[in-house]
Formats: sequence, structure tokens, C-alpha cells
Amino acid sequence: MRLPESALLLVLLVAGVPAQADPVDLKPFQATYLIEWKGVTAGTSKLELKKAGADSYTYSSVNVARGVFRMAFSDAITQESTFRLSDGRVVPLAFRGTDEKERPIDLTFDWARKRVSGVAKGHDVDLELHEGAQDPMSLQIASLRSLAAGTPQGRISLIDSDKIKEYEVRHEGNAQVETALGTLDTVVYTTQRTGTDRLTRTWVAPALGYLPVKAERIRGKKVEITMRIESVDR
Repeated sequence: MRLPESALLLVLLVAGVPAQADPVDLKPFQATYLIEWKGVTAGTSKLELKKAGADSYTYSSVNVARGVFRMAFSDAITQESTFRLSDGRVVPLAFRGTDEKERPIDLTFDWARKRVSGVAKGHDVDLELHEGAQDPMSLQIASLRSLAAGTPQGRISLIDSDKIKEYEVRHEGNAQVETALGTLDTVVYTTQRTGTDRLTRTWVAPALGYLPVKAERIRGKKVEITMRIESVDR
């Protein structure tokens, strides 16, 4: 198991935010999720949004392994994005974290030059930035806002370490989900990278500002990783 991949379950929702009035009031919050690996409790994930300036924020995730999984992941794995809001859009500025082999990731977004640069997977990174591109953490915030605005897009452009990856998103409908917070009405989406047999299904709750309350990563017909919300503090 690679715990950084579990964080991507919360990432792969939908992308793109139109330039309009803010659909989500970005108030600081903390949310905790339970991670299951093939039905076995593997750890927890905590998401936290903080205000960093007048129009800037930091958004982080901390994954901590439990039980036998601590033998493979003894330290907490942290990822953090710094982003700003510009005309209603989420604009990533920097991303810090580690990959599945605990190698540092340190990326800076230069929108004037349309480049993202830094280090990842042990080597230098220099990639062209496309309009609306996001890092793994800023994408979550952009996703919440586009869902609330009712304008989900069918394609995600994600800066994943040293590569740009594209994902297809499909709206599956609505469903009620039993959670530690009670029964919640949710919107359900699936996300899949072209050419792979991995599918991510995510349930987001409008009553919680479109936060994810459950997510599954599926390979073929088997659920590999499940994340369920345990608590949220605003």
C-alpha cells in the first residue's frame, strides 16, 4: 500500500472553477478520515484549510498509518498546497510533500512564465502550465467550488509530482450515505485516468460545503482503498 495514493482519492473529484461569485465560503476547517485497505483499517487522514493572507490559503493533508501498516510507514506523510483566489479561480502557488518512496516534492507555480518547476522523485522538474492546472491539494478546493457552482467539467489537469496527468470525470447521480456524522445526502462522481483500469468513486455532501464524505479506489471490480469521514470542525 502507498498512503500518498489514498490522499488522491479526495483529489479526484472534478476540476475547473468559472470566474464568478464565490460558490463556497472558504472558512478554515479540519476534517478527519478513516482509511481502509481492502477492508482492513490502515490509518487516518486529516485535511486542514488555513487562511494565509487576504486572498491566499494553505491546504494540507496528514496521513498516519495504523497497526501493521506502521511497519511500512512509520512517519506521518504530509502534503501541503499554497494557493490564492483570483476572480473566483483557485490558483496554486506552491506544493510541498513527499512521494510514495518518501522523496521530497517541492514545486513552485510561475503563472507569468506558464511553468511549474522544482524537484520531485529525485530530479528537477520543469513543466508547461496549462490554464486551470492544479496540484493534488489545490484541486480539492477547486473541485468543491465547481460542484457548488453546478459547473463540473469532464476533464482534470493535474500536476502529479513530475508529470501532467489528465482524468475523465462522470456524474453518477445522488445517494444517501451513512457516516459517522449521520445520514448525508451526497452527489456521486467517478474519475478515471485514460488507459487504466483504476476507477475512483467519490461522495460529496452539499450540507458540508461539498466536502468528500466517502471515496473508493477500485481496480477492475475490486475496492482497494476506502476513505470515510470521521469528524469535521469549522
